[in-house]
Amino acid sequence: MRLEHYIPVGKERLRCGYTTGTCAAAAARGAAEYLLTGRCPAAVEIRTPAGICVTAELEEVCRGGDWASCAVRKDGGDDPDVTDGILIYAKAVCRPAGGIVIAGGAGVGRVTRPGLDQPVGEAAINSTPRRMIRAECEAALKAASVSCGLTVTISAPAGVGLAAKTFNPRLGIEGGISILGTSGIVRPMSEAALVDSLYLELDQLYARGGRDVLVTPGNYGADFARTDLGLSLQNLCSCSNYLGNCIDYAAGKGFRSFLLVSHLGKLSKVAAGNFNTHSAVSDGRRESLCTHAALSGGAGAVIRDLYDCVTTEAALDRLRAAGLLEDTLESLMGALDAHLTARAGGMTIGAVAFTKQHGLLAMTPGAAALLPLHRGEEETR
Repeated sequence: MRLEHYIPVGKERLRCGYTTGTCAAAAARGAAEYLLTGRCPAAVEIRTPAGICVTAELEEVCRGGDWASCAVRKDGGDDPDVTDGILIYAKAVCRPAGGIVIAGGAGVGRVTRPGLDQPVGEAAINSTPRRMIRAECEAALKAASVSCGLTVTISAPAGVGLAAKTFNPRLGIEGGISILGTSGIVRPMSEAALVDSLYLELDQLYARGGRDVLVTPGNYGADFARTDLGLSLQNLCSCSNYLGNCIDYAAGKGFRSFLLVSHLGKLSKVAAGNFNTHSAVSDGRRESLCTHAALSGGAGAVIRDLYDCVTTEAALDRLRAAGLLEDTLESLMGALDAHLTARAGGMTIGAVAFTKQHGLLAMTPGAAALLPLHRGEEETR
């Protein structure tokens, strides 16, 4: 069912969609209700982590003695990807032992290498979708006043063929697509519109007196800045993948300082001089990490192992095991600082690097002095 939720993106008004994770959770709710009550609703409404309610029509409905199944069609909104329009299925089976077990079926990839959201051997159903599926199943059990548990299997038959069009094979996810989404909602991304929105954010911040801007690529960086660094988000600007545009515009506008808080994976690209961090435009994360590990004394075997790592998290674990983590990060931060400073002209600039598993990792030399500007009343001085 079409999601009628729109957001302004630059000069455009674009329609949002919903993620494969939302589809899986809605299908799980429908299958559970059908199994537990014998009545299948035409559609279910679920509340996404973004706070937006999605009403999803149920398709391919069927039921057996101790199971029920249905599907929800993926809606990419104005930002369709390869999964737009495919069916995400959920099959619910009674579980006398209680509890809720979530499994992956046909077309859902399986993790084969460490460092991803799920451990090796698990279905590539990420943490947020798993929480959503569990919550919807628990709600269905409570509404039906049933005390048994459920095994819910999520599948996406079209995902077998689509997986080759995603980054999953490179990441070590085999056999299908991933069930993803941190907010449950797909926000449309038009490059020109996003850059226009970025400029508008900086204009508005400058107009209200802000001269020290805090920049993150997206929600992960903003959450880390607030919860782990204790920063105010009053002067926050989201640059998405367009860091170069953001620095150029902020410097030209006359901002005094620019503090970037980002996942190390993106910053390792910038340390190699790539200021558009979109995966379709640039990568080089492993090449950057390998270079700085070698500059820090890493032997050939270590560098080869690093090159084979499919995620930044896995590479960090390898560096720590080799006793090279601190030296490599220091070298990387030096290169990052040089590229940022050259791009920023006279504007003071610094960066803070983190990852989800390792937390705060490193800062460029001038970043620590910028942190107090985004605490308390100082951020708009």
